[in-house]
Amino acid sequence: MGKRFFDVTVVLVLLPVVIPVMVCVSICVSLFLGRPVFFRQSRPGLQGILFRLMKFRTMTDTRDSEGILLPDEKRLTRFGKFLRASSLDELPELWNVLKGEMSLVGPRPLLAEYLDKYSPEQARRHDVRPGITGWAQVNGRNGVPWDERFQMDLWYVEHCSLWLDLKIMWMTVKTIFTRSGISARGHATMPCFTGEKSATDDSRKAA
Repeated sequence: MGKRFFDVTVVLVLLPVVIPVMVCVSICVSLFLGRPVFFRQSRPGLQGILFRLMKFRTMTDTRDSEGILLPDEKRLTRFGKFLRASSLDELPELWNVLKGEMSLVGPRPLLAEYLDKYSPEQARRHDVRPGITGWAQVNGRNGVPWDERFQMDLWYVEHCSLWLDLKIMWMTVKTIFTRSGISARGHATMPCFTGEKSATDDSRKAA
């Protein structure tokens, strides 16, 4: 209850500043990327229960001659990269926080298709609400191999506290300004997670 009260209080305090920024970003997204302005996708939350994540869109809907969407790298525009680097694309997730689907701090909500690929240990990341930022995000962000990212998520689950959340939020500000770890090498964000074995293989390749 203390964490939930903290989340709601911080969001309500930030709203007078955040809403004008969101309006400006919405206009820019509409002009540079088109409509819809928001990107919505089902993601697993607390206990793996699905919810609709909201973000500002950062990619175009460009398709090939057969009507198939182009790879992320080809649809991610310069403006989209700016939104991601500055984390402005994450602002609509404050609505998810108010609804109780997310927290300000916690493991990032990943794709629903990964649910059946987790080991029992990795699945423990769903023992807490997912967050807009988290321990993995301030310790390498998307540049961290999957196995290390899961280890950091589990470390947070076991050590989460108000003071740790405050520390992570402070470190998040620094991460945004340094723009470190926005994407894994050779990817628009991160490579797909294909299971526990592939996570280990990826870490070996990175080494």
